[in-house]
Amino acid sequence: MAVEEEGLRVFQSVKIKIGEAKNIPPYPGPNKMRDCYCTVNLDQEEVFRTKIIEKSLSPFYGEDFYCEIPRSFRHLSFYLFDRDVFRRDSSIGKVAVKKEDLQKYHGKDTWFQLQHVSADSEVQGKVHLEMRLSEVITDSGAICHKLATRVLECQGLPIVNGQCDPYATVSLLGPSRSEAKKTKVKRKTNNPQFEEVFYFEITRPLSYTRRQFDVEEEDVDKLALRVDLWNASNLKFGDEFLGEVRIPLKVLGQSGFHDAWYFLQPRDNGSKSVKPDELGSLRLNIVYTEDHVFPSEYYSPLRDLLLRSASVEPVSASTAHILGEVCREKQEAAIPLVRLFLHYGKIVPFLSAIANAEVNRTQDPNTIFRGNSLTSKCIDETMKLAGMHYLQVTLKPIIDEICADHKPCEIDPVKLKESENLETNRENLRQYVDRIFSVITKSGVSCPTVMCDIFFSLRESAVTRFQAVDQDVRYTAVSSFIFLRFFAPAILSPNLFQLRPHHPDPYTSRTLTLISKTIQTLGSLAKSKSANFKESYMAAFYDYFNEQKYADAVKNFLDLISSSGRWDQKSIETPIMLKEGFMIKRAQGRNRFGRKNFKKRWFRLTNHEFTYHKTKGNSKGEAALCSIPIENILAVERLEEESFKMKNMFQVIQPERVLYIQANNCVEARDWIDILTKVSQCNRKRLSTYHPSAYLNGHWLCCKLSADTAPGCTPCTGGLPANIQLDVDGDRETERIYSLFSTYMPKLVKMQEACGSKSVYDGPEQEEYSSFVIDDPQETYKTLKQIISSVHTLEQEHAQYKRDKFKKTKYGSQEHPIGDKGFHCYIPQQSESSTYSI
Repeated sequence: MAVEEEGLRVFQSVKIKIGEAKNIPPYPGPNKMRDCYCTVNLDQEEVFRTKIIEKSLSPFYGEDFYCEIPRSFRHLSFYLFDRDVFRRDSSIGKVAVKKEDLQKYHGKDTWFQLQHVSADSEVQGKVHLEMRLSEVITDSGAICHKLATRVLECQGLPIVNGQCDPYATVSLLGPSRSEAKKTKVKRKTNNPQFEEVFYFEITRPLSYTRRQFDVEEEDVDKLALRVDLWNASNLKFGDEFLGEVRIPLKVLGQSGFHDAWYFLQPRDNGSKSVKPDELGSLRLNIVYTEDHVFPSEYYSPLRDLLLRSASVEPVSASTAHILGEVCREKQEAAIPLVRLFLHYGKIVPFLSAIANAEVNRTQDPNTIFRGNSLTSKCIDETMKLAGMHYLQVTLKPIIDEICADHKPCEIDPVKLKESENLETNRENLRQYVDRIFSVITKSGVSCPTVMCDIFFSLRESAVTRFQAVDQDVRYTAVSSFIFLRFFAPAILSPNLFQLRPHHPDPYTSRTLTLISKTIQTLGSLAKSKSANFKESYMAAFYDYFNEQKYADAVKNFLDLISSSGRWDQKSIETPIMLKEGFMIKRAQGRNRFGRKNFKKRWFRLTNHEFTYHKTKGNSKGEAALCSIPIENILAVERLEEESFKMKNMFQVIQPERVLYIQANNCVEARDWIDILTKVSQCNRKRLSTYHPSAYLNGHWLCCKLSADTAPGCTPCTGGLPANIQLDVDGDRETERIYSLFSTYMPKLVKMQEACGSKSVYDGPEQEEYSSFVIDDPQETYKTLKQIISSVHTLEQEHAQYKRDKFKKTKYGSQEHPIGDKGFHCYIPQQSESSTYSI
């Protein structure tokens, strides 16, 4: 979800790998071990939780998490918890990374030292304050000064233990001052409107100079105002601290007036010093991306260059291929390129062109598509995007069963447990392999059309070059992708392919490793199967599958998915599980709304229906409490928080009623809205308008109309592609490609030099240029010149946007409160003297 900023869309996303923790302090009891899990939080809002690793002080998670961030945030935080069966889980420590520091750790495996979790340091949100210093004549005729402090409102306060009942205390800090004043408590809101004014008397002469002022008993410049935010709690431990602001009175200046927003800050003593490894450390890999996307016309020159890549001769002189040459990792280039070409329907000709070029450079058919080339990475990424639902249909049911049953499948005699039988384990493993092999080789009809078209192109290129020396190359060219780089990795790490929510436990992971190895070998059609295994026990186990029927099944499957001419995908009616999870719901009915009518339910979405069930266990066997056919979903939109005083709510609008739902957090809400919108996008009766608020007490809260059937008062949000896997923003992907070219500009210049060197000298290449693939120096140089020109133009647009943003932005505004470190990224160095100063 993008945030609009004056014609520019800003996208934030984060990809995190939670590796492991080490040196966690032992539990203070005889057992010493802990059952630990880790959460990912935007400020204090939890958006992801790992599985629990039991009985360990060095838990390994190996879990990946990706999300689009739908709101502003100050910290990306990670909390390590110890599960407690009888009481609330206890926090061991945390890692909090400021938003402005995320780039320091971009893409690097980093060990972070865990810090203490303290109520004094857990803050989020902002407060709007107004201060005015005025002269007052006292009863005795003396002139003194009175400070009026107005607490207007707060935004984004944390929800503590499921509720937020905030109030503020205001005090003047200085010698002999201890008076504190308090606002009223605002119930059940984390965006309270206070609008309360407090007065403090301050004495000083009417006419003063700086010299006289310095000797006064109370120096105003040394006074400060403190505002503390609290959550009124019913717990015996007292009210919870939510954050504070300290403002020196010298900000009033000559005008005697100050009006600004402030970010809440932790207490001075909020962070205790931690000795190295006192609480242990956590290994993380964080990739935070912020894309500033201009309107589409800004990207036309670069986008046109990219989309022409498939027709450029030779393809190595194309813009897309050059991007792969200059990027440090081919994967960096592959992700935005694939998404862009999928969006514009040009992925097959592009992949055909670069695959054909790679085949023609390959000398040995046995090494075809085995390296980490741009071709391999692009096809991997295409299969991940287009083939996600294909994996759900083929592998998910049996992967779920393997993870649930925990059948012993260890066949290495050295690793065998005393209670296990080798032959029994072999039989368990053989049955699993047989079943997975069967569902894969019978799934040809479900393989997505775009993948089949790519496989057809790969087969044709390989046959044209190598058929004379290798009769099986028509199969190995395709199997090296579909088995080696698609099915086998999905079996090995089902969590990375959205087949499981978490990385499997070590016991199950070992079973999946053995299955993956066997399936990979079955699909490779190698001449000598046993030679493929280093381990003798694997070679012995593979004897089960040395029958011709397995090789025939693989060839038939590969022939089917690499044939030209495809069937109608709409004839495939297998329900596909798209998303499921707990949420809180309230359907619109005749009774008055109330909190007691909100109930927690297990929701499931397939490509056929949206259902909810009383419990998670009932979702498979028993009938649903409510089932909404996809064709009955007329719109899915956010619900304004004021409707029920509840955050993260959305509405599923049907012909007869509206279903109101509250998700667990902002990321979950966005994900549900997106996927429900996508899956219902082609419904003929979709609405064009909706009501952003609920129908309560006989009228719509948004437009005040009394008829519950009144047409909507607000346009529905923009349409999305119906094809779920290929929901791509072309301009955003072009912006990412521009960012890569900008980052690797020195390499583009070096490649230009290499083209010149090749054109002038026919002798051996200079070593510094040998890493580039340049088949036609003149054509490549021409493309490089166009790329550099397009990149420079976009760089100028970004620089101008930052200058304009700085001119229009006030430090202390609602968008950039005082304490916002990100504000300084808009300040050009030449404008430092004009910075708004407080």
